[in-house]
Amino acid sequence: MKPSLQVRLSQHLALTPQLQQSIRLLQLSTLELHQEVGQMLEQNPFLEADDEQPANPFETPLERQAVDRVADRVADAEGGGAEITNDSAGEAVTEIRGDEFGTTEREDWENGTEGDDFDGIRETPSAGTGAGSDGEEGEAQERSSGSGSLEDHLRQQVMGMRLSEADHAALMVLIESLDGDGYLADPLDEIAERLAEMLDVQDAEGRADIEDRLRCALRWLQSLEPTGVGARNLGECLALQIKQTPRCAARQLALRICEQYLELLARRDMKRLTALTGCDEALVREAQALIRQCEPKPGRPFARDEATVVVPDVIVRKTGRGVTVVLNPDVMPKLRINDLYAQAARGQRGANANPGLSSRLQEARWFVKNIQQRFDTILRVSKAIVERQKAFFTHGAIAMKPLVLREIADELGLHESTISRVTTAKYMATPQGTFELKYFFGSSLNTDAGGNASSTAVRALIQQFVSAEDAAKPLSDSQLSEMLEEQGIQVARRTVAKYRESLKIAPASLRKAI
Repeated sequence: MKPSLQVRLSQHLALTPQLQQSIRLLQLSTLELHQEVGQMLEQNPFLEADDEQPANPFETPLERQAVDRVADRVADAEGGGAEITNDSAGEAVTEIRGDEFGTTEREDWENGTEGDDFDGIRETPSAGTGAGSDGEEGEAQERSSGSGSLEDHLRQQVMGMRLSEADHAALMVLIESLDGDGYLADPLDEIAERLAEMLDVQDAEGRADIEDRLRCALRWLQSLEPTGVGARNLGECLALQIKQTPRCAARQLALRICEQYLELLARRDMKRLTALTGCDEALVREAQALIRQCEPKPGRPFARDEATVVVPDVIVRKTGRGVTVVLNPDVMPKLRINDLYAQAARGQRGANANPGLSSRLQEARWFVKNIQQRFDTILRVSKAIVERQKAFFTHGAIAMKPLVLREIADELGLHESTISRVTTAKYMATPQGTFELKYFFGSSLNTDAGGNASSTAVRALIQQFVSAEDAAKPLSDSQLSEMLEEQGIQVARRTVAKYRESLKIAPASLRKAI
């Protein structure tokens, strides 16, 4: 086959760098967007942040709010005719006290928007502003704010124990082998084997001595606080805690259940428990009450669960005529082009022109334009969603209507992929709570009247049915399906089971009160 040259004419879609950047910014979350903006500010000298506004809503110092508040008071005093010199203004700023910060924070929580409980979770100001909190809450806040961990707590107790150097080392090895829940993560023989390899112990007698020391250290570890720490499984953890209770028949039965029949207790099979243990049902219930008082995860009080802060991109407020949709100004980056650098770049023309500066200036302009276009698209999509789901903002999730991405895309003249990017990791604060934009989309289910019902509304109905059920006779999936059928909604039992699992509702056998 001889090589030859051919000319072909074809058409294809090419994504310009500006369009690629616009798509990428559209799918970023709020936190990722501010990280991208910070990176761009470091790389491009033509781009600068507006110093009059905070660049990041996640970093708004409380001290700055207090200082601004004092400055407003000074300005009001000047407007009222009072004569305040620069010295007196300086004294006003320096006389800020700790209670001033607390008052400012509390007022920020009650400024008219947070009071609507957008995210559905009761929130309180930080520790130190509420003087009426009880001792337990203060202790919990102090413990969570401190740097203590489960390992540190155990090490402090070990310091008061008189142990030999070898026993102390074995106990510290076990403490370091605990997981976050306070359980021993690995079997003792594996820990002993690793320790023998680290110490280069080859003979069998030395390895056996190490394992014996670890067994002894395990008993010391399990005697420390919190009770149940160092357990190798759930049954041992519960048994360690039950052994601290007064001796009685229920205590002995509880220990037996933890050692042999814990799985039956988890399934709430009281008949088999009474048959296998040979005890009457009343004694089994007493033993179950003892077990339920135990902590299955001794390390839970020392766990550091970082709270996930969700900053909404869009805010929906009720008005006299309906609802209004506005962008959250705190999440919008305040950017502008540096005039000094821009004029210098425009002044270099002809032979003295620097192509690198021109490209940087154009890149900065594209970035500012794409940021604005991102928020305009989010606002358009949010308004279209609110228009379709008006009943939700009055009656809640039970009034949600079926909605798919294609409907919003056709209405706004956008592609479905664009709507998908806009609704991912973007949040809307409403009087009903804070939700991701994808929450308002749901498939449709047929009704007896020939209409359609949203899957989100069906989930809300299932939640209502389960909340109102008799604890002694919980509703099964088949019964829930029949109740939905009475409401005119045709839902199969398997679909009900899927929706129930998505709501994290246990099956009827586990919801039954015993």
